[in-house]
Amino acid sequence: MKEPAVSADPTQVLAFETDCHIFDGCGFPAPGLHSFLFEPLWGNADGNGLYFNKPMLLALLGSFIIVGFFWAAFNKPKVVPGKLQMVAESGYDFIRRGVVYETIGKKEGEKYVPLVVTLFFFVWMMNLWSIIPVAQFPVTSIIAYPMVLALIVYVLWVSLTFKRHGFVGFFKNVTGYDKSLGAVLPLSMTIEFFSNLLVRPFTHAVRLFANMFAGHTLLLLFTIASWYLLNGIGFAYAGVSFVMTIIMTAFELFIQAVQAYVFVLLTCTYIQGALAENH
Repeated sequence: MKEPAVSADPTQVLAFETDCHIFDGCGFPAPGLHSFLFEPLWGNADGNGLYFNKPMLLALLGSFIIVGFFWAAFNKPKVVPGKLQMVAESGYDFIRRGVVYETIGKKEGEKYVPLVVTLFFFVWMMNLWSIIPVAQFPVTSIIAYPMVLALIVYVLWVSLTFKRHGFVGFFKNVTGYDKSLGAVLPLSMTIEFFSNLLVRPFTHAVRLFANMFAGHTLLLLFTIASWYLLNGIGFAYAGVSFVMTIIMTAFELFIQAVQAYVFVLLTCTYIQGALAENH
């Protein structure tokens, strides 16, 4: 049986790193959890010290790219904006007016615009790495990154609710207290309590993570299949798989923007709920 030849890193199997083809007597090198594991670029990942791997590098580079883009666009703003400033202003204004103002309101929401804009472009950039050559990996498909972002939003929501309504108001807010519910009020409050304090941050993070994880897996599946089928009569199927790879890449590009939008839309919804007077 012919075994797939992989790179020096046994945890990663990419389409161009294997000599395995259909009819060669070897199995299909299907993507799996190993496709999301990376050896440290330096340090070790055995839990005994610090280490730095590819997703961390992409997250760092993405942060620099975002900061550099907006710095270049707004460092010397002009009354008649150039192309770069126009693109940056359009993106900023889209989030400010289309998300923050529409959800929270102009008066209350203005102070949260920088945070929401930062979250949107950071999440979008982390998603975009999936289709950028050489990188080809969405950072948000590692659950730790969406969880940290969701935790930031969660802490902000809890602190704003306490600040605006006090302890009693916070309790009513997170439990959905409504005395008109009568006998079912205790059950309703219990469900709302666990939903808001425990389930909300989890679903906020998992929604982003799951979509990026699934999207990257599908891209890997069709990419590897295109290479694997390049043998004999399999050439015909390889062409179909390659077309699907292109289609899935275009679809993933759309999903990446949508997921960034949904993440900040939910963020604004939580902030609006914390600031609202009536619950």
